[in-house]
Amino acid sequence: MTQTAPAQPPRVDDGQARFASLDPRTGEVVGHHVVHTEADVHEAVRVARSAAAFWSDLGFDGRKARLDAWRRLLVKRLDEFQALISAETGKSADDARTEVALVIDHLHWAAKSASKVLGKRKVSSGLLMYNHAASLEYRPLGVVGVIGPWNYPAFTPMGSIAYALAAGNAVVFKPSEYTPGVGEFLSAAFGEVVPEFPVFTVVTGFGETGAAVCSSGVDKVAFTGSTVTGKKVMAACAGSLTPVLVECGGKDPLIVAEDADVRSAAESAVWGGIFNAGQTCAGVERVYVAAAVYDEFVRLVTERASKLRPGGEPDADFGPITMPRQVDVIASHVADALDRGGRAVVGGLESVRPPYVEPIVLVDVPDESTAVTEETFGPTLVIRKVADADEAVRLANSLRYGLGATVFSRNRGEELAARLRCGMVSVNAVLAYASVPGLPFGGVGDSGFGRIHGEDGLREFTYAHAVTRKRFGALLDPMTYDRGSRTMKHIIRLVRLLYGR
Repeated sequence: MTQTAPAQPPRVDDGQARFASLDPRTGEVVGHHVVHTEADVHEAVRVARSAAAFWSDLGFDGRKARLDAWRRLLVKRLDEFQALISAETGKSADDARTEVALVIDHLHWAAKSASKVLGKRKVSSGLLMYNHAASLEYRPLGVVGVIGPWNYPAFTPMGSIAYALAAGNAVVFKPSEYTPGVGEFLSAAFGEVVPEFPVFTVVTGFGETGAAVCSSGVDKVAFTGSTVTGKKVMAACAGSLTPVLVECGGKDPLIVAEDADVRSAAESAVWGGIFNAGQTCAGVERVYVAAAVYDEFVRLVTERASKLRPGGEPDADFGPITMPRQVDVIASHVADALDRGGRAVVGGLESVRPPYVEPIVLVDVPDESTAVTEETFGPTLVIRKVADADEAVRLANSLRYGLGATVFSRNRGEELAARLRCGMVSVNAVLAYASVPGLPFGGVGDSGFGRIHGEDGLREFTYAHAVTRKRFGALLDPMTYDRGSRTMKHIIRLVRLLYGR
């Protein structure tokens, strides 16, 4: 599970290796963090076992009280939280504030909803077991390992952390080596409201530390990152049958139908593709536009995108590329598109100026170009003219990725959305589903499997516990060798009467 290391190599203080997290805008050191070894990680998981028992025993109400206190503390420190996210990722102040707001909203929903979603409830016993009472509840797994990304270092991992905690699990979190301070900030704040046991622990380091989480004996691993690394996580967990939740990349399409509000679609395409410097797994990368509105759409996108500029100032439109090697990926995709006959109507290769990449809008790009088939993860848009929305749906479904999608249509939005092979669709807006705490978030195909957020996100970190209880003797009991053929004849007669129509 190799990951690219920050620019500064680890140093040793007091016999312990440490590494620096850097501000990608300036190269300045934000903080130093321990390189936790495999032994460190395994010990953290061992200690988390007793913490998990304490946390589970608090019950839904007890956990909600602590999670609500954590939420209030994060709100109190919102400015500090936002500034740290900006420092470690380079994203603008408003992009960081958006991330913090989403964290708070999802944390509130998970704490409030856990009891209703996971608590014990009655289940119908059915025909054969009419003399039994049946119940179902969802119990915590124990200790959940979370391996988080750098592009949304708080919001994305909290989609697992908050929901796993609300379900009654302890959490051991390995943040990206680019954003370890954000993970430690979250854990330290949690520790102030839950001081008794290390219910939420952070381990920092590089790929080896993440691999140690997979081999540590956790009860589930929740991973967010590239498809390549996601496969390595699955392989590492397979030997111990450790279940995994894998949220990988996307190449998300935006469809503009013939009856779309073209101006709104253009504004949403620009924002969905360029905010956070395009470093969004569910951000817009491919745009399919019906021929009837294509020229107007391209004109509006060109006009809007041309005005945007990256920078290191808090009020910049967007920030730098956080991970240095991603700049090379962006440049290679743009170059491939241009080499194959594509045209840049905004920017071009000259827009790549590390650590910044200015907006790039490409048209006439062949479908086999890497700018169309692979995740670019930069402030780029590829716009393709199609005959109509039906062709757009076919092309949108043509890749192995299936994370999110967007449809703009006044009359056919839900119909087109229903035909898209992906985990989430937003109609006449972009990325709206990510902001709705009650909706699950996740993909299919090379975008991974499992869900965070919503009821599915709570159940993801539990196992179903079913119980039946015999209330009285049955007149017809098939579950005994004393049943006799007469009993079975009566039962089959009932089956035919009730279910054969």
